[in-house]
Parts: sequence; C-alpha cells; structure tokens
Amino acid sequence: MIATKSTVKFGISEAGIKLKAYVALMKFRLSFLVAFSSAFGYVLANQGPLDIFTLIILSIAGFLISGASITINQIIEKDLDKLMSRTKNRPLPTNIVSVQEASIFALLTGFAGLWMLMQYTNLLTAGLALFSLIAYSFVYTPLKRVGPIAVLVGAFPGALPPLLGWVAATGQISPEALVLFGIQFIWQFPHFWAIAWVADEDYKKAGFKLLPSGGGKDLRTAVRIMTYALFLIPLGLLPLKFGITGVDSAIVATVCGALFLFQTFRLMVDCSRKSALRIMFGSFIYLPVVQIAFLLDKI
Repeated sequence: MIATKSTVKFGISEAGIKLKAYVALMKFRLSFLVAFSSAFGYVLANQGPLDIFTLIILSIAGFLISGASITINQIIEKDLDKLMSRTKNRPLPTNIVSVQEASIFALLTGFAGLWMLMQYTNLLTAGLALFSLIAYSFVYTPLKRVGPIAVLVGAFPGALPPLLGWVAATGQISPEALVLFGIQFIWQFPHFWAIAWVADEDYKKAGFKLLPSGGGKDLRTAVRIMTYALFLIPLGLLPLKFGITGVDSAIVATVCGALFLFQTFRLMVDCSRKSALRIMFGSFIYLPVVQIAFLLDKI
C-alpha cells in the first residue's frame, strides 16, 4: 500500500494529538515548578562550584516523577473528572489516552526519574522522591473525598521538592533543609484552600471535601487561610537566621508575605469568590518570587 499525502498528514496529526495529551497528563507547568523547586534547593545547599550536570539530572528527574504522580492521580480520578467542568476535557475523560496507555506512561516516567536519582544523586533523595510519589498518588488522591485531612497529607509531598534538592547536594536532611520544606509546607494551606474555595461547586460534583471548618465558604475558613498566611512571614526570615541567604531576600520574603497576608483580610471581610481568586493567584506569585529572591541572594 502506497501512503498518500492525506494519510501521512493524518498520521502526523494523530501523533501530535497524542503528544499534546501526554504533555497535558503531566501538567507541564506544575511539573516544571516541581523541577524548579528541586533545583532551587540544590543550588542553595551547594557549596563550591556548581555541578551543572547533577543539577540538570535532578531537574529532569523531578519533572518526570511529578508527571508520573499527576498521571496516576488522573487515572484514579478518571470518572470523577468527567463530572467537573474544569477537568472533563482532560485526556483520560475524553479517551484521547486510554487508562492502559496512561498507566504505562506513568510507570515509565516514574521509573526513569527514580533511576536517575539513584544513579546520579543518592539513595536518600531517591527514597524521598518515591515516598512523595506514593503519598501524592495513593494517599492524598483518595483522601480528597474523605475530608480536609487530604490537604494536610498532600502538603507533605508538595513541600518535598526543595528538600529533595538539598538532600541531593548534601546527602542529609539538615535543619536548613527543613526550613525550606517548612516554608513550602505552610504555603500550601492558603494555596489549596483558595483553590478549593474558587472551585467549590465543581469539587462538590465529584465529592471532594477540601475546605476546612466543615467545608463552608465562611469567616471560619477565611480565618484559617489568614492564619497560615501569617506564619509565612516569620518562616520567610528563617533562611537568614540559619545563614542560608542574606538580608535582601529576607526583605523580599517579608514584603511578599505581608502582601499575601493582606489579601486574606479582604476574604475575611467579604468571603467572596473574587477575594479567594486573588489569594489563589497571589499564592502562585508568592512562592516563585520568594524562591528566586533566595537564589539571587545566594548567587
């Protein structure tokens, strides 16, 4: 059989659709942020000349393991994603990618990432990465329909990337590594709860219960969000206290923390979706800006 131009174009188009679907499965931007946070921890921990090769390997491995975790999450929640407007067009609910294809993809990317960490960093880093994958995929994911305990559980794997980077550079979990872990750990509570507030109607369709204080979009939940945002201000000063970074980044972290906290006061006043949306976007800005400030101060 002779291939015509139309059949070739169809084949290329189909391959392109599949490729886009696999990229969507990994949630490229989220996995990139995981890779960045891992690299962030590695650079802060590094003493002496920076090992660029290991840094690149760590970033790629972090990206792959994050992608594998997110893919497994979507496999488990395939039928639930069909119920929500924000997720019904994902590759699995639309059958662009089958469960079998997604499972093989998650296995390959997860194994590749863990293998790279074992070969080029250390076993502790690989072990923590494996814990992160299991905790996110098989503990946090099913708990989303149980209650807000899911946010606490999910905060652990979510805060591990900078700690992984530190351990990859030093081979140990030091107080400095726990400081970086703590900042990202606490940040996730206002971040996740703001998302849950904004997406509450959609989440209810799937039975997700992520908001605290009985799941209400009320003052009690707003106070919880404010409290965790408040903790970010003193936590942002700890890298200076432990000698990880200097005064300049401490000022940036304090200003960003104060601005982030101010947004939560508006939510406490009006308990509106608009105010929750501001906090959600504010959380997206806070973490990378503060991490970049720490990096520039270190460099």
